[in-house]
Amino acid sequence: MQETQRSADVLSEEGSNSAKRRIMSGMRPTGRLHIGHLFGALGQWAQFCKTDEAFFEVADLHALTTAFEHPEQIRHNVVELVLDWLAAGVDPARSAIYVQSHVPEISRLQVLLSMIVPVAWLQRVPTFKDQIEQLGGEIATYGFLGYPLMQLCDIAIVRANTVPVGKDQLSHLEFGREVVRRFNHLYGPTLVEPHGTLSEFPDVDGTDGRKMHKSYGNTIDIADDDRTTEKKVRSMVTDPQKIRRNDPGRPEICPVFSLHELVNGPRVPWIEEHCRSGALGCVDCKSELAERLNASLRPVRERRASLDAAQVDEILADGAQKVRAIAVETLADVQTAMKI
Repeated sequence: MQETQRSADVLSEEGSNSAKRRIMSGMRPTGRLHIGHLFGALGQWAQFCKTDEAFFEVADLHALTTAFEHPEQIRHNVVELVLDWLAAGVDPARSAIYVQSHVPEISRLQVLLSMIVPVAWLQRVPTFKDQIEQLGGEIATYGFLGYPLMQLCDIAIVRANTVPVGKDQLSHLEFGREVVRRFNHLYGPTLVEPHGTLSEFPDVDGTDGRKMHKSYGNTIDIADDDRTTEKKVRSMVTDPQKIRRNDPGRPEICPVFSLHELVNGPRVPWIEEHCRSGALGCVDCKSELAERLNASLRPVRERRASLDAAQVDEILADGAQKVRAIAVETLADVQTAMKI
């Protein structure tokens, strides 16, 4: 009940700031993105570039909280991540795309704000215990404990007033808002209190029927070629009760049908009808899906292929310059407020 009320508060407060939104969001560089990202967050990000002042961060420091034993992978993943963003339509000319560690003011702000954050506030963030249970006690580091505070600093350093979040991130945002309120109470109104806009994206089924997720190895990646996509689609699980071609199917439980709903809109009613009747076999259904999916992804993949690492480096340097112009001022205001 408490979380539901917070959700309502976040949304109502966001509405009052909708006249001029400065949006901040980001992703950790943990590898190539899949079509779940494309049909979810990235589509929204591309729209933000047209309607709002947008900041998109490659959160490499956040990646170190769980991948500190393999830092060599992060640099490669940064490039892959940004290539996927650009291919999906995120416009660097109408936004700032940057790497977290290239903006040192973020880390400096985190040090200053850490002085006023009770440890109990960090320990009560639900994802702290959940992630330790899932990934093991070795990630229970000082840096991992401070993850939500660093997230706030990512937002606060650019004075963002709007943050797109899913329900699972509401506790992080509420924590950040509490820290801002505490700082402003202690030192005077200095930091912008961020407001959330709930972003609900449909879960995209993976090739094994579970939610598409890199850790499951069940993804169809944005950067896959046509042949790889066809191979992955052919391997997808379907309705276990539909064994032979003429057996009636249950499209509502079939991951192949769920992807048809994403990329094959006009044909969906026909596919549903003929799946249920048994007239449409799984092999033909998968073949049509692979064809439609490749056609949908082709422009994105062509844009990706036209880019290279040198262009990414240039975009990231330009983005860091844009962000630091704001970050330097924010940090100076914080230091002044704290009499430093």
